[in-house]
Amino acid sequence: MEANPTLDQLQVFLAVAESGSFSGASRSLNRAQSVISYTIANLEAQFDVPLFERTGLRQPRLTDAGKALLSDARRIVADLQVMRARAKGFKQGLEAEVSLAISVMVPTHAVVDVLREFRDLFPSVGMRLNVGELGVVMDMVLNDQASIGIGGAVVQQHDALLAERIGHAFMMPVAAADHPLARLRRPLTLNDVREEVQLVVTDASDLTKGRDFNVLSYKIWRVSDMATKHHLIRGGLGWGGIPASLITDDLRAGRLRRLDLPAYEQGEYPIYVVRKHANPPGPAASWLIQTFGERLSRCPNRQDFETMIEAQMLPNAAEAAE
Repeated sequence: MEANPTLDQLQVFLAVAESGSFSGASRSLNRAQSVISYTIANLEAQFDVPLFERTGLRQPRLTDAGKALLSDARRIVADLQVMRARAKGFKQGLEAEVSLAISVMVPTHAVVDVLREFRDLFPSVGMRLNVGELGVVMDMVLNDQASIGIGGAVVQQHDALLAERIGHAFMMPVAAADHPLARLRRPLTLNDVREEVQLVVTDASDLTKGRDFNVLSYKIWRVSDMATKHHLIRGGLGWGGIPASLITDDLRAGRLRRLDLPAYEQGEYPIYVVRKHANPPGPAASWLIQTFGERLSRCPNRQDFETMIEAQMLPNAAEAAE
């Protein structure tokens, strides 16, 4: 008789593999550990191959067959989630509310423009908006605190999520105009910045816990959000990277200076829209996803931005020279 595993058996198999233990799967699925063990034993009997090694081990370990079948199980469960999502989408009408999580990396002017149009097109739909740093956006979608997330690179692959690239952004190292680094007026070395305070945003999620990005100084001040970091840098308390879209006016007015720091990685960061397979967007959410994609795809790249800022600052520089 050919194996005919149920969806429930496959979900238990995934839970054991992902948690690393039968007790962990028991807790995550809220079932007795004996039920978990019985389900796995039944599944192994159907396939007629062991999925986990248990002898002499404190925790079960996937066999070679288990590793191979694990990817198949993930695909089957994900496909079913997509099927359920499509069915849900067919019967879903206009949402009462859309919950949106947006990264500070998304240009503010784009957010304002899209949400203004959203308000006019969908006056009856409420909006719940959260702004987060780093892994917070992805975390909120995973925990159903937001139905749509728009933010930077997906820091952790997850079978439950669908991520689509829709634009780009980039960080720019800056300091206040009267900061010692800004006054050097030359390319900066690591030695120049090592002893200067660098302001760094700490991720409120666990997805990037223990990981720092572009941290070059020995003296580090950690803050909870980008707005605080922006204000402190503008106040001359340190240097750091800020999304370029947030500091356009500061650069034009001369309150901040871009630091010529080759050691600071200034490549473009992709911006993704992230949602759950099992939570298909309704009409209003679908409009948001499409419109953000159209708007963000037109944002200038790093070279275009720097050229634009330099051109706008040239008249001020000429006036200062006179």
